[in-house]
Amino acid sequence: MKKMARHQLCDIVRLVLLQILLLVHYSSAGFIATYWGQNGNEGSLLAACNTGNYGVINVAFLNVFGGGQAPGLNLAGHCDPPSGTCTQFSSDIQTCQQNGVKIFLSLGGAVGTYNINSQAEADSVAQYLWDNFLGGQSSSRPLGAAVLDGIDFDIEQGNGLESYALLAQSIRKLTNGGSKQYYLSAAPQCIFPDAHLGPGSGSALDTGLFDYVWVQFYNNPPCNFNPDSNGDQSGGLAAWNNWVQAQAQKIFLGLPASTSAARSGFIPSDVLISSILPQIKSSTKYGGVMVWDYSHDNGYSSAIKSSVQ
Repeated sequence: MKKMARHQLCDIVRLVLLQILLLVHYSSAGFIATYWGQNGNEGSLLAACNTGNYGVINVAFLNVFGGGQAPGLNLAGHCDPPSGTCTQFSSDIQTCQQNGVKIFLSLGGAVGTYNINSQAEADSVAQYLWDNFLGGQSSSRPLGAAVLDGIDFDIEQGNGLESYALLAQSIRKLTNGGSKQYYLSAAPQCIFPDAHLGPGSGSALDTGLFDYVWVQFYNNPPCNFNPDSNGDQSGGLAAWNNWVQAQAQKIFLGLPASTSAARSGFIPSDVLISSILPQIKSSTKYGGVMVWDYSHDNGYSSAIKSSVQ
């Protein structure tokens, strides 16, 4: 076997270093997340993925669980879970994943009946999620054979901060050591701390188990980024600076995709690009922007995508 020439070795080393640098850059780049499932007229999940705008899409919502209830999925007209018609989205999910879009199942939402009352209940719900949406097996998987990438906590109900910490811990016990990487995300309100997720002693966001936290900077005027009558945006920036201290890998700025998507908090794309993103992208915890939701996203993500990265 011939010895490798010095110049060949140098070329290989340079190539490897370049690949490492590209990987680091890619992994640290911001991306856009959104929610899909709460408007039956918004189009298919595959169409959302095919926009090329999103890194994560949260399928919303599993809004019935805990309290001895049979878990219930509500996709607002897209399909009927009890009759099994939601399995039609299995191939969409798999195609999205093949194209680099991660698909999470979102728990909770504003409407539903859910709570975690004990460790046993947390373990039971976690096992249901594992068997029916993640890497486990069940004869009645609501979204078919597709294996989702993670679980999102959009929690707006419940008793005490510790309830959802128990659920997050139970999910992680099942996903650790799995054949693929599974993610946990959360969507707290921007008022710090969130009433159901924390941070706070014993809370879900004190577990250190969450990869992504998309903070809802809307419908809460005290911490929105919209300037007040004097042009002051300090409420939003102060809230952001609190949230980047949370125990999560990446923090996202959650915004309405249009003026009709929320009561308050919409930021025009040009203002976001010129005024808000430069302030928050300097944080090492910056992960990108979450937009609520796909049904309202008529060009907003396209306008901001290159600046979010």
